[in-house]
Amino acid sequence: MTPTVPELLMGNFLCLMEPPPPESSGDFLQSRIGVTGMISLLCAQEAERGIAARVWENGAIREMLTAAAGAYGHRFADAAKGEDRDLSLAALDAANAALRRSLIDLHIAVEVARDAALDTAIRGLYVKMADARRLDLPPLPAG
Repeated sequence: MTPTVPELLMGNFLCLMEPPPPESSGDFLQSRIGVTGMISLLCAQEAERGIAARVWENGAIREMLTAAAGAYGHRFADAAKGEDRDLSLAALDAANAALRRSLIDLHIAVEVARDAALDTAIRGLYVKMADARRLDLPPLPAG
C-alpha cells in the first residue's frame, strides 16, 4: 500500500498529538519530530507537483498505447481512451493504475516480439515517469 498525502498528514497529526512517555524524551523525541517534519516536507512536494505529474504521465501512457495499437492490437487503443477530467489525486491515481497495467501488458508483448525500438521507448518512458514523481530530501545537517 502506498499511503496518500491525507493519510500521511493524519498520521503526523496523531503522532504530534500523542505525548511521549517521560522515558522517551531526548533523542527519541527529537527523532520523532524530525521524521514527522520530513514526512510533511515530502507531502508538501507531492501536493505541489503530484497532480501535474499524474496528468502528464497519464497523457504520455495514453500516447504510447495509442501509437502501439496498430502493431499490437486495438485493445491498447481502447485502454488509452478517456481523459483526466477529475483532477483529484484519487481519481488520477485510479486512471493511472489502469493505464500502467495496460502499459505493462504492452511491454510484455513488445518484449515477446523482440521489438527493440519500442522496448527502448517504453523503458525511456519509465525513466521520465520516475523523474516526474521524484521527491527531494533536504540535505542532512552537518555533524
